[in-house]
This record gives sequence, C-alpha cells and structure tokens, in this order.
Amino acid sequence: MIQAKNIHKFYDKLEVLKGVDLHIKKGEIVSIVGASGAGKTTLLHILGTLDKPESNASSSLLINGENVLKLQDVEIDNSKEERNFKIVSWTVSVYLIVLLVFIVFFKIKFQEVIRGISIFPLVLPLILALVYILRYFKKKSNQDKILSNFRNLHLGFIFQFHQLLPEFTALENVCIPAFAANKPKAETEAEAKRLLKYLGLGHRINHKPSELSGGEQQRVAVARALINKPDVIFADEPSGNLDTHSAENLHQLFFKLRDEFGQTFVIVTHNEELANMADRKLVMVDGQISN
Repeated sequence: MIQAKNIHKFYDKLEVLKGVDLHIKKGEIVSIVGASGAGKTTLLHILGTLDKPESNASSSLLINGENVLKLQDVEIDNSKEERNFKIVSWTVSVYLIVLLVFIVFFKIKFQEVIRGISIFPLVLPLILALVYILRYFKKKSNQDKILSNFRNLHLGFIFQFHQLLPEFTALENVCIPAFAANKPKAETEAEAKRLLKYLGLGHRINHKPSELSGGEQQRVAVARALINKPDVIFADEPSGNLDTHSAENLHQLFFKLRDEFGQTFVIVTHNEELANMADRKLVMVDGQISN
C-alpha cells in the first residue's frame, strides 16, 4: 500500500528526516511514536503529499502503486524551466523599468525615435515573455490539480484539531471533499448521512460544530475523511484534544472502520494506549525509524 524509500527532509540546514524507509501493507494500522522533534509529523505530511521530500534520485514514494514523487514533481525547484522562468521574470522587470525611465526622463527624444519606426519591436519582447509566463503558470496549475485530485480521492486526513468549517452543519462539512471531487449532490448527501449514522451522529447532522461536543466534532472529521472511500487515512494526534472517554471511543472506532471498510491507517500519536493497539508501532528517533 505504502512504500517509501530513502526519504530526506531539510528545514534550512536542519535535517529532520534522514533517509526514512517504510513499508505499510493494505488494511494495516500503523502507529508512529517518538519524542517531540523526532520527525513524526513531517513524515506523515510527506506520506500524505502535504509536504515534499528533498529531491533525491534514490528516493521513492509509492501509494497504492502510484508514484507520488512524480505527481509532486519535486525536481521542479531545480529544473531548467524553473531557472528560465526566473530569468524571464527578472528580464521583463528590468526591461519595463528601463523603458519607463527612458519614457519619463527622455520623453521628447523617445517620441522622436518612435516617429519613424513601429512600436511593435518595443513591445514584442514583452508579448513573448507574457506568453511564456502564462504557459508556465498553466503548467504549474495543472500539476497542482493532478496532485490535489489524487489526494482528495485516495487519502483521508484526521488532525488533532478537527478543522471543521464553523458556518456549515455536520452534514455539509462531511460532504465537502466529495463536492470537490465533483460527485453528485444527492449521492454525496446520502453517503454522508450513512456515515454519520454509522458513527452515532445520525441525530446531529444539521448541527454546526459549535453545537457538538469535542468527541462528536472529531467523529464528524472522521466521516469527512471517509466520504471519498480513501485507500489510506493519515491521523496526526487524533485524540490529543479529547477527554479520556472520547479518546478511547475514537481508538476503538479506527479498528472498527478498518474491519468494516478495509482502510489503511497511519497514526502519529503520543497516546501509548493507541500506539500499542496498532498492528505495528514504529518508533522515530532523530529523524529515522528505529529498528
């Protein structure tokens, strides 16, 4: 399901991940534990395509057979096209400044010069540069859209703070990822109601987050993560903001969901009880997974 090899990550000069290798099977629940600063959340974000690893020819990240690093196009920062874009942008800026200065301070001479020639040669470089810049941003937009679609359809996320939109009801919050995937409204709402009922919130579908308890809000977030039937669900301290009883219920729910829907779970947690319940517990120490 997930195969990661030689994953590195730097923040400035600090190496947070130091060549992480990881293999997670389909339907497996894996917990990742370790001290603060060990790189747990950074690794989770990279596995979930929310962040990019360093460009490295020997690195790889496959999720359900999809080459995620190719989707992310992690080499673009160092690519020839990126350098060309910067050169064109700076050249256009300098060209416009020089042209403006020439017009302002040498207005009469400039008018005399262009009387006998077409203005087209002056603006032609700007037209060509504008075409190049628009093509560049269109390509970047298409790359981002491909990655976003993959993430929305195949990956689900549960965070410590549920991140529900306060102005929407529980039902509407759950529907958002499906609407983003252009799924039909009637079908989406029916599935959202089914999930909320399954999670014990059938009577709360029209309530807004402020009208729900912390545990109920987190279950709404779980339903939202499930709405597109993702292959993998990534959870970052999912019970860190819950009381003991709600946390225990959430932990049991993960295993119930795995058995019911077959999802793979990758959970970063400081909760030892949840960590030990998992099929496997991975311990991160100083940017690496300890054996």
